[in-house]
Amino acid sequence: MRTFVAATDAGRFQEAATQLSVTQQAVSKRVAGLERELGVRLFTRAARGARLTIDGQAFLPHARALLRAEERAAASVRPGSRALRVDVIGRRLRPAGLLRGFHRAHPGTELDIVTLFDAETAVAAVRAGTIDATVRAVTAPARQLPDGVRTARVHDEPLQLLTGPAHPLASARAVTPGQLAGHRIWMPGLVAGTEWTAYYEDLAAAFGLTIEATGPDFGTDPLLDTIAESATLATFVGEGTSMVWPVDDDLRRVAVRDPVPVYPHSLIWRADNPHPALAALRAHLDAAYAEHDGAGTWTPHWAR
Repeated sequence: MRTFVAATDAGRFQEAATQLSVTQQAVSKRVAGLERELGVRLFTRAARGARLTIDGQAFLPHARALLRAEERAAASVRPGSRALRVDVIGRRLRPAGLLRGFHRAHPGTELDIVTLFDAETAVAAVRAGTIDATVRAVTAPARQLPDGVRTARVHDEPLQLLTGPAHPLASARAVTPGQLAGHRIWMPGLVAGTEWTAYYEDLAAAFGLTIEATGPDFGTDPLLDTIAESATLATFVGEGTSMVWPVDDDLRRVAVRDPVPVYPHSLIWRADNPHPALAALRAHLDAAYAEHDGAGTWTPHWAR
């Protein structure tokens, strides 16, 4: 097809051969083969060159369209040409904020943000190549990840306590994890087997906390409404979690200190992924990462 278009544009088989870096005989054989397959003559050969027949003229726009489609298909998967596909745990949570920061620093880079269910699903997608990377908490040691999959810690996110105005701790500027013992912390989004549930189970065990996952998870807005109206329930949120609530709810974010529980976010990717934007993302997150003082923070044993 490319030889046919080149011969048409050049008007001579010899000039087409020069452009394609083949012999004139190769051009003649390719055109003849195409004519046999189509069952028509595409060119009239003459001393002054090759001219399209009426069938050749009818075929030419379709041939050009096929070559353009071939180029678009190749470009769609050429490293750097397609959007970098990255998974995050949620669009309101800190990993999404990290990617927004990367996009502000690299506005020309296309991103395709997806939200898979849990780390196990996300790591499997990285390994299969259906996503380029994911930002997750990694509960397993790096040596237990699939062959060729790499991980690096990119952000430590402090937790905050979220309460309504009637809660006993609502007016506190900060609380310690030990002070939360005996208070009801409600997190209906905890699902057995997920990385975030593993984190909060370890947090509860370390400080004797009561974290309840009772009731259906209707999403963020119903959770905030319940917390706002309750004098006994509170919940945990990440410092970088984006939340908006009505002014009348008067919700309070209370810092947790001594130690600060931090949620460990890691980037996970395939070592053989050639996408140039992936390398740029890794460099951006690495430059922005400020590890918290280990003596003043708490993370589960699997994150240390």
